[in-house]
Amino acid sequence: QAGNEIKSSDYRGRKIILYSYPKANTSGCTAEACSLQAHKDELEALGYSIIGVSKDKMETQKKFADAQGLDFPLIADTDTTLLQTLGCWGEKVACGRRTVGILRTTYLVNEEGVIEKIFTSKEIKTKIHAEQILDYIKK
Repeated sequence: QAGNEIKSSDYRGRKIILYSYPKANTSGCTAEACSLQAHKDELEALGYSIIGVSKDKMETQKKFADAQGLDFPLIADTDTTLLQTLGCWGEKVACGRRTVGILRTTYLVNEEGVIEKIFTSKEIKTKIHAEQILDYIKK
């Protein structure tokens, strides 16, 4: 959201929580982001960096981060290249109709760049998502 390019090499040797969310400033996405922000210090103490990604424009991401007090990077993947590469762009059912869009997903990536855990949209409870991640990490 700050206009800086984020490269995977910037996070080499670090653990990452990479999460995709459908749209900034919506209730579920706000709840999820705020859950992660509320537990950011604890997650960082366990060695994790948090990165969010959505199709929103950079300006929208910045307004969202500022409004919610988020101090972790939010990627503006406006052409969905990263979202498609991650496999979190596809068909979903929303309000009883099929659409194509972002599938809410969280990836826990280890220091070697290997995905250790994928939380799918069916598993994620936005208001307590950070607690879900912490429960997984600590078991």
